Amino acid sequence: MKDRSEKEDLSRRDSSDQSYPPQKFASQLLHPSNSPSKFTNLENGFASDACSAGSPRKRNHLIMLALRSSLFLIVILAVTGSLWWTISISTSSRVHINQHYKDLHARVLSDLWDIGELSLGPTKLRELEACPDEFENYVPCYNVSENVALGYSDDNEFERHCGHSVKQHCLVVPPTNYKIPLRWPTGKDIIWVANVKITAQQVLSSGSLTKRMMMLEEEQISFRSASLMFDGVEDYAQQIAKMIGLSNEYELTKAGVRTILDIGCGYGSFGAHLLSKQLLTLCIANHETSGSQVQLTLERGLPAMISSFNSTQLPYPSLSFDMLHCLRCGIDWDQKDGKYLLEADRVLKPGGYFVWTSPITNAHGNSRIKVYKKRWKFIHDFAESLCWELLSQQDETVVWKKTSKTRCYGSRNPGLGPPICGKAQDVESPSYRPLQGCIGGTRSKRWIPIEEKTTWPSRANLNATELKLYGLHPEDFAEDTDNWKAAIREFWSLLSPLIFSDHPKRPGDEDPSPPYNMVRNVLDMNAHFGGFNAALLEAGKFVWVMNVVPIGAPNYLPMILDRGLVGVRHDWCEGFPTYPRTYDMVHASGLLSLENSQNRRCSMLDLFTEIDRILRPEGWVIFRDTTSLIESARALSAQFKWDARVIGVESNTDEKLLICQKPFLKKPSS
Repeated sequence: MKDRSEKEDLSRRDSSDQSYPPQKFASQLLHPSNSPSKFTNLENGFASDACSAGSPRKRNHLIMLALRSSLFLIVILAVTGSLWWTISISTSSRVHINQHYKDLHARVLSDLWDIGELSLGPTKLRELEACPDEFENYVPCYNVSENVALGYSDDNEFERHCGHSVKQHCLVVPPTNYKIPLRWPTGKDIIWVANVKITAQQVLSSGSLTKRMMMLEEEQISFRSASLMFDGVEDYAQQIAKMIGLSNEYELTKAGVRTILDIGCGYGSFGAHLLSKQLLTLCIANHETSGSQVQLTLERGLPAMISSFNSTQLPYPSLSFDMLHCLRCGIDWDQKDGKYLLEADRVLKPGGYFVWTSPITNAHGNSRIKVYKKRWKFIHDFAESLCWELLSQQDETVVWKKTSKTRCYGSRNPGLGPPICGKAQDVESPSYRPLQGCIGGTRSKRWIPIEEKTTWPSRANLNATELKLYGLHPEDFAEDTDNWKAAIREFWSLLSPLIFSDHPKRPGDEDPSPPYNMVRNVLDMNAHFGGFNAALLEAGKFVWVMNVVPIGAPNYLPMILDRGLVGVRHDWCEGFPTYPRTYDMVHASGLLSLENSQNRRCSMLDLFTEIDRILRPEGWVIFRDTTSLIESARALSAQFKWDARVIGVESNTDEKLLICQKPFLKKPSS
């Protein structure tokens, strides 16, 4: 990490950067350059000072004066012309035009004002203020009281509903006693209490197996324990493997398992245990205002996002996961006429496993034995109608295996079980559509049993036959892979020892031993083929990546998931379903161009505000885009108090990198 004095000096130099004229977003969609990129600092990473290089100060002053005069003249001509036009039209036309005129006139004046303000350069842009305290753990699109007022009910008020709230442009400040998370892998087992919203009572009263592993120790929550509870997770994982027919959980990869969807994951201890077995577990749970399973799991450096079984489909393609796991997850699988089970079946790959642990499966000796027996019978019979094979049942745990053969559905007795979805219903990548009452995914070209797929890590490198399913040529895929490998090498040779160094160090810290690193949770906002994620793993970086395919971009999310990675499809004009301060790094290649080309309803300011919300203090943002967009983004970054650096791309003169670091802002004293 750079010396503080040097950082302050660079920050002061930033404030006197040469101002950039306003730039319209380009419409070109960018991907990594076809040839290996070489990055070079432009003027030590910062624009030149307007008063010390180039033309004299007086000439700059005259130019700015001329620009302001021109803007003023444009306003006068626009207003005068519009008034003359209004007078000259007929009375009947005025009735239709007048209702929009005032709004348009105000918008024009507002746009001209914004242009004038941008023309003054980054030194004159107003820094955003801190958000109110209630935004400390704010997640857009999840406002129960607002949803109730809008008429949502029957648990729909807890669902994700966007587009109703006014967008807030402010900086979400960390809690008062917030501390930078401990480096990985220590941070997997120990987190700071002040970093998450949870009470001591919630820690002590946690109900599930993985929740009960928590221990409150002064300022920390520890998930490392010598108690039997820690051994319980290992024993539980081994029990599941044996129920499948394997000797232990290490052999799950040999059975074709790589990605696991953990529904209502507690605080991620099941997934944390499976990490060393090369298994990637994505935790999903409802939005919770306190004691959030997703927030604590992400704080531990484990994959998680807000998502739930309520009234809409999950935001994942059909046939996405090798295993679904529900350990007392709170889902009533017998409700909604089996639609929850149909949704579980949709996202489960052929030959995949559904693991469910619940007292309902073992009602003997339970006071509610009659109720449980009735519920268990419905679930058991419904699973059978889905062509799930019951492999084993031990105590409260049941393991089913989804059929590998589509012909099973045709062999069912007439009228038994739900129908096969029609083409209109069987959407491969739904985005929060209502739950369907039919079996989905059976028409997909991706219907390949997990036991026939290559095992991890070979699965990440798709062969020519597999690429054909997504309409890709092997040459294009190989070129993308090579470009990202080169980019990762150059990113980290440039940024070390700040990021991913074997010995990252802050001033005053002792040197940690490898493989400790300061970046763990990574968000790729425009993942394309998932090449950035794959290159990080091949380079030996101890990270996980949430691969996001934006709405409007070519949908390669099914391919990303088939490579053994995790991801989601998302509209970046809406809030991402995660809590504040959950990602160490945000990467966006070509996103700015893409968003503008879609004629979006949101601005770059909206996008940056969302990035700042989900980024941890001292976290990093890496943009790659056209020079004009990078310059606009560079100016805007000053409003967020980010330390920004522009890097040139030698192989492409119209592309640049913008690398920013978010500062650790403290709450203003009251």
